Amino acid sequence: MITLAEFTETADIETSSDGYATRFAGGVGRWFLSVQEQATLRMLAPYPGATVLDVGGGHGQITGALIAGGFDVTVVGSDPICAQRIQPYIDARRCSFEVGDILNLPYPDKAFGVVISYRLLPHVTQWERFISELCRVAEKAVILDYPEVNSVNAFVPLFFNFKKQLEGNTRHYTNYRRADLLRAFREHCFIYGESYAQYFVPMVVHRKLQVPTVSERMERVARGFGLTQRWGSPVILKMIREGAG
Repeated sequence: MITLAEFTETADIETSSDGYATRFAGGVGRWFLSVQEQATLRMLAPYPGATVLDVGGGHGQITGALIAGGFDVTVVGSDPICAQRIQPYIDARRCSFEVGDILNLPYPDKAFGVVISYRLLPHVTQWERFISELCRVAEKAVILDYPEVNSVNAFVPLFFNFKKQLEGNTRHYTNYRRADLLRAFREHCFIYGESYAQYFVPMVVHRKLQVPTVSERMERVARGFGLTQRWGSPVILKMIREGAG
C-alpha cells in the first residue's frame, strides 16, 4: 500500500487551503467560480446522475454545484487536510472524500462515469502520468482546466515578479498547448469533446479591478469579437472515451 510519505505529486494540498481560496473571494471571485460552474454543468449535461470523481477537488470550487446537479460525487486528495473546505458536505453525506495518490488513484479501471480535475494540472510535474490516471478511472469523459500557451499567459514568466506583487500568493505554473494535451489523451483512447476558454483578459487584471460588472462587460466584448475563443485562458477541456455513449 502506498503511504502518504511516498506521494510525489501533492500540489492539491495548497489549492485546497484557505489561503488559496482567497484568490476567489469577493465579487470577482464569485464571478470566476460562476463562469467555471456554468461551463462544467453544460459539459456534464449528457451524463445525468453520473458518478463523478473530483481529483484534487478539496478546494470545493465545484463540489456544491455537482451535488445540486444530482451527481454522485467523490473527492480525492493527497492529504486528509484537503477535506477541510468540503467537510460540511462530507458530514452531511452529500459527497465522499478519500486520500489517494493522484498518480496512482486507488480505484479500478472505469470506476467513475466522469473524472474532473481543476486547479491541479498546471502544478503537476508528471503531467502525462497524471492524465493517464484520469483516463484510466473514467468510463466516459475527463474534464480539466489548463492555462493555454497561446494566450497572454505566454508572457507570465517575464512578468511573474510583478504578478506576484499584485496578487501576493500566486505560484509558478506550467502553460500547455492543446495539441500536446490532445496527444496525451489520444494515447489512452480519449478524443476531443469540447472546450471553453474562460477569459481573454488575464485573471490578475480582473482581480485588481474588483468590479464584476466591468469584468463581465470586458469579457462579453472580447468573446463577441472571437478573441476569447482564439486567445482565452484558462481553458476547460472535455475529452471523451472513444466509443463511449
